[in-house]
Amino acid sequence: MRIAILSDVHANLEALRATLRRISVQGVDRILCLGDLVGYNADPAACIALLRESGAICIAGNHDRAVAGRITTEGFSTVAARGVAWTRRRLRGADLDFLAGLPLQASIEDRLVAVHGALLPDGQGCDMTRLDNDDRRRACLDALLAHPSGARICAFGHTHHLGIFELRDGVLRARTAEDQVVLREDAYYLINPGSVGQPRSADRRASHLVLDTERRVVTVHRTSYDEATALAKAQRAGLVPTPSAVPAPLRAALKWGLRNLGLYGPAERLVRTHRRERERREAATDGTVLSGRLRTDG
Repeated sequence: MRIAILSDVHANLEALRATLRRISVQGVDRILCLGDLVGYNADPAACIALLRESGAICIAGNHDRAVAGRITTEGFSTVAARGVAWTRRRLRGADLDFLAGLPLQASIEDRLVAVHGALLPDGQGCDMTRLDNDDRRRACLDALLAHPSGARICAFGHTHHLGIFELRDGVLRARTAEDQVVLREDAYYLINPGSVGQPRSADRRASHLVLDTERRVVTVHRTSYDEATALAKAQRAGLVPTPSAVPAPLRAALKWGLRNLGLYGPAERLVRTHRRERERREAATDGTVLSGRLRTDG
């Protein structure tokens, strides 16, 4: 069986479309999404619809559960909490019900266990726990060893960083630098496809994995998409802080980073466009009465 594994779409329609187009020519039997379908970006309903149309098996992420009201946004950043509230106001009841009904974990043919954050013995906090150090990875692997499915692979997301980790003879090794990893029969693995909609590494392309369970091979794939359009949508929705809201030292660091990535020019143009549109809306609605009431939806 060939399984396409993706995670952390975060309502980025441009990235998801590009990724699913890539997957459509990769001869996969199943698509597995490890959660966080929504949050941060401006197309939650379209992304939910696209994933459902693709027949993807979806796991609940912490943003999905917060939008559905299953957990609070305690511990979320200001930007993340704003995205949750914005998304909840814009989704239909059917979409909210879909998010509320997503499972915290799934087992695929006793070969793979899928979670959003981590596999934990009691299941509590598995959508929030971040496998960002070896102690937590070992705890997750301990839970995998004890899992009733007998699976030797756990797929997780949440960190927004692609990673492949191997436990063999008691030694935990990172295999992240490799684009194709052959899975040994005497080892256990944690695999993270990175993020489709909000990558947090120097490589800004959307990423996913393809796991071939018969050949015991996992392959890394990265896909370019229209980042400028996705960013412009998020800015127009008020989901991305404007530069003036960011402290000066951080603005300087961001400017340096964007220049190194060759993105400073496009980002600056998007900010200027967003500012002009906001000023135009404010001028058009300032004190204007519509249908007997002040317009407040701008």
